[in-house]
Amino acid sequence: MTTTADIPERAESDGDSAELLPVATPARTRAALRALIRPDRGLALTGIGVLVAATAVGLLVQPLLGRIVDIVADGRPAADLTLPVVLLVAVAAVQGLTTTIGLTRVARLGETVLARLRERFVERALNLPADRLERAGAGDLTARVTGDVARVAEAVRSALPEMARSVLAIVLTLGALALLDVRFLLAALLAVPVQLLTARWYVRRALTLYADQRIANGAQQQQLLETIGGAVTVRGHRLEARHTERSAGRSRRAVDLTMRSVNLVLGFYGRLHIAEYIGLAAVLIAGFWLVRDGAVSIGTATAAALYFHSLFGPVNAALVLLDDAQSAAAGLARLVGVTDLAEDPDPAAGKADPDPCPVPHQRTAPDTAPATAAVTAHAVGHAYGPGRPVLHEVSLTLEPGEHVALVGTSGAGKSTLARIVAGVQQPTSGTVTAPAGTGEAAVVLVTQEVHVFTGTLAEDLRLARPDATDADLRAALATVHALDWAEALPDGLGTVVGEGGHRLDPARAQQLALARLVLADPALAVLDEATAEAGSAGARVLERSAEAALAGRTALVVAHRLTQAVAADRVVVLEAGRVVESGPHEELRDADGPYAALWRAWSGSRTAPHP
Repeated sequence: MTTTADIPERAESDGDSAELLPVATPARTRAALRALIRPDRGLALTGIGVLVAATAVGLLVQPLLGRIVDIVADGRPAADLTLPVVLLVAVAAVQGLTTTIGLTRVARLGETVLARLRERFVERALNLPADRLERAGAGDLTARVTGDVARVAEAVRSALPEMARSVLAIVLTLGALALLDVRFLLAALLAVPVQLLTARWYVRRALTLYADQRIANGAQQQQLLETIGGAVTVRGHRLEARHTERSAGRSRRAVDLTMRSVNLVLGFYGRLHIAEYIGLAAVLIAGFWLVRDGAVSIGTATAAALYFHSLFGPVNAALVLLDDAQSAAAGLARLVGVTDLAEDPDPAAGKADPDPCPVPHQRTAPDTAPATAAVTAHAVGHAYGPGRPVLHEVSLTLEPGEHVALVGTSGAGKSTLARIVAGVQQPTSGTVTAPAGTGEAAVVLVTQEVHVFTGTLAEDLRLARPDATDADLRAALATVHALDWAEALPDGLGTVVGEGGHRLDPARAQQLALARLVLADPALAVLDEATAEAGSAGARVLERSAEAALAGRTALVVAHRLTQAVAADRVVVLEAGRVVESGPHEELRDADGPYAALWRAWSGSRTAPHP
C-alpha cells in the first residue's frame, strides 16, 4: 500500500541536504483521519445532531424580528409584540443551551482524536529505523512533534467546533431564505461564485505554501540544533561565520515564506468583502422589488436581509478557517507521514520487510537455525540508500553465554551490525534470529549516547522493570559498582535526575544505563561503544561495570577500546562492511593480520590486561 509521497521531502541549503521524513498524500491523510474518528462515531453524530438543532432554533430569530416589523408597520397594538418578544427570549435560551452541549461534545471528540493521534505518532516514531532518523536529522522530527502537533491541536480546539457550527449555519440559513421566497435565495447566491473563486484561489496557494513553510521551519530548527549542539567544534575550527550565515539563510527562507502567507491572507480577506457587498446588494434589491409588487411583506423582506447579514459571520468564519484548516492539514499530513513510514518498509532499503515494526524480544529463531545458537545473522547486508552499502553478506553466530567483540576502523559497519542484531534496525538483505526470551526484553541495546530521563533515580531505573523493588534497584546498582554514589546523592534513590534535576556525569549516566540492563535481564545484550563517553580515568571503571552487567548472558560488544576485545571470548574484525577475521584475541594478535595491525596501532606502550 502506498501511503506517502514517492519522493521524500528534501531540505537544501548551501549545498547540503537532508532527506526529510515523508509527507502523506491528501487521500491518505483523509483516510487516517477517518480511522482516528471511527471509534467515536457515536460521539460525533450526537455532537453534530445537537448543533443542527441549535442552529435550526437560532434561525427563528429573523422571522420573529420580521414579525415585529410587520406589527409596527401595520400600526397594531403594542400588546401584539408580547408573544414575538417572549419567543425571542425562549429562542435565545434554547439556542445557548443546545449550542453549549453540541460544542462541548464536538470539542471532546476533537481532544479524543488528538490524543489518539499523539499516542500513535509517538508509538510509531519510536519504531522508526535509526538510520532513517539520522538521514532526516533531529530538526525535522522535532518540528513535527512540536510545531505540527501544536497546530493540529489548535485547529481541533478552536477551528473544528467553529467550522462545524459555521457550515451548519450556512446550509440551514440558505434553506430558510428559500422558504421565505426562492428569489431571495437566488439573489444571495450571486455572492457564491466570488466566494468559491476566492476559496479556490486561496487553497491552491495555501496548501503548498504552508507545506513549504513547515519544511523551512524544520530545516531552520535542524541548523540551530547542529550549530548549538556542535558549538565547541564550530569554534574550534573557526566556522562561526559559515554557520551563522547558514542559520541566517534558513531563517530568511522561513521569514520569506511567512510574509508570503501574510500577503495571501490579506488578499483573501479583500476578495471576501467584495462577495459580501454583491450578495447584500442583491438581496436588498430583490426585497425592494418583491415588496413593491406585493409578493412579500416588509417584515419578510427584513427577515431575508437579516438572514443574509447573519451569513457574514459563518461564511467568513468558514472561509477564514480555511487558513487554520490548510495549516492543520499540512501538519496532519506530516504526522501521518511519520506513522505510515513506521508501517511501510524503509524506501531507502529497496525491499519490503514482512515485519515493518519489529519488537526485538518477539523474534524467534527458525527451525533451520542451529539449536544451540543464541543469535544467528545470515548473509546480512545493509545500505543507507542506493549506492551506499555498509554491510556485505555478513554472517555471525553467537553461542549462549558467549561474549563477542566487534572491532574495526571507523566506518567499517560495526554500529550498523550491532543495531541490526539488537533488532532496532532492519537489514536490507539477509536474516537475523535472536532469542525470544521470557522477560519484558530479550535483547537490550546500550549505546554511547545515554539519556537520563527526568524523574527520581528510582523511576529512571524502573523504566527497565516497573515492578522492581528498592532492593532490586540497589542490587542492580551494586552489580555495576554504582551503589555508593547513588546512595550518596542528596535523596538517595529519590533524588530527581535528568533535565532540571541532579546532573549525572557521562560515566554515571552510563552506569545507570547498565543498571537498567541488569534489571531488564535480557538473554542478549548489545553494547555499542557503551564506555566511550568516559575519559581515560573513568574508562576502566566503566569497563568493570560493563563486564559485571554482561556476566552470565550472551553479549555483542562494539569495542571502543581494545581492552574490551582482550576480555571477550571471541573477536570479530570488520573491514568495509565485511568480516575479515574471527577468533580469540591471542590468536588474532599473533596472526599478523588486520587485527594485529589494529592492536599494534592502539596498544603502543600500553600493557594489555589478561583476559
